[in-house]
Amino acid sequence: MGVEQERAEAVQRYAAMQPELRVAADQFVALVTALLDDAGINYVSVTGRAKSVASFAGKAERVVDGEPVYSDPLTQITDQLGVRVVTYLQEDVTAVAGLLAEQFSVLDDRDMGQETAQEGRFGYASRHLLVAVDPVKGVPAAYETLRGRSASVQVRTILQHAWAEFEHDVRYKGTIPEEHVPDLDRRFTLAAGLLELADREFSAIRDRLQATMGHQRLVAHADDPRISASDLATFLAGQFQDSGWSRTDHYEWISGLLLELGITSLGELRGLLSSIDTPGINARMAYRYPAGAVRRLDDALLAVFGSRYLALHGNAHREAALRVRLEKLRGTPSG
Repeated sequence: MGVEQERAEAVQRYAAMQPELRVAADQFVALVTALLDDAGINYVSVTGRAKSVASFAGKAERVVDGEPVYSDPLTQITDQLGVRVVTYLQEDVTAVAGLLAEQFSVLDDRDMGQETAQEGRFGYASRHLLVAVDPVKGVPAAYETLRGRSASVQVRTILQHAWAEFEHDVRYKGTIPEEHVPDLDRRFTLAAGLLELADREFSAIRDRLQATMGHQRLVAHADDPRISASDLATFLAGQFQDSGWSRTDHYEWISGLLLELGITSLGELRGLLSSIDTPGINARMAYRYPAGAVRRLDDALLAVFGSRYLALHGNAHREAALRVRLEKLRGTPSG
């Protein structure tokens, strides 16, 4: 069988796999999202896709010096399943990569921004990991079909994402006159440098706000029994000063859990948290990444209320995961 025929058959087989690959991509997105939410790491979005047949075919047909790059495309093309995590800050990129390394087998890990910097340049910046379900750690039962599959995961800040998407869009239009390419390269390099500086400034802004937010005077809202998400975010930034920010919708969600517990004021919440052993909880949970403020409050409430917290209506979708955490907080083995 000739090389061309082998490639054609690989593309045909890949096309036949598309339906199951789309399902697997959705499952990887759901799993990564669940892991990030449980860890309390702040992020903008988690998206994914199964590589299109056209894209797979184009990659399978690549040739260098007359030789095909991929002798076995179905095995060697590893980005058939892709997941992209976009965060706000560079610190969150590091946290996401650490979480993935903790939960999956990492087959490859490249920090493209670091590689570019080591060459003394500015340009494309993104963390690329190739992950697979760890045969020992496993995955929740709902994701068992992912065993034996790998996914290419890109993790980048929202500024890095904007640069990469725009650069990709411009480069692949194919309409840039050759005489303009050097100037275009220079402008993209300049933009990459400015965005790296902006990423650093955003981190500095976050750090400054976290150091001061806990001292603000907050006003109660008489028309809503819940603690507002913005007030809760301000309060928790002061309460857990070593934690990261959480997603905006997570502050709203845990405010609903506080209402279920009958906690409707920051005064009540402050009194409750003052009675708990925060260092003890931190030691039990052994956070390996900067868990967000909502995750820290979540663990504190779990430690205080135990089974009552598990039974809350707002926790129905994650009772099993919370039960494992409760066993960890109490120092009892799971299973």
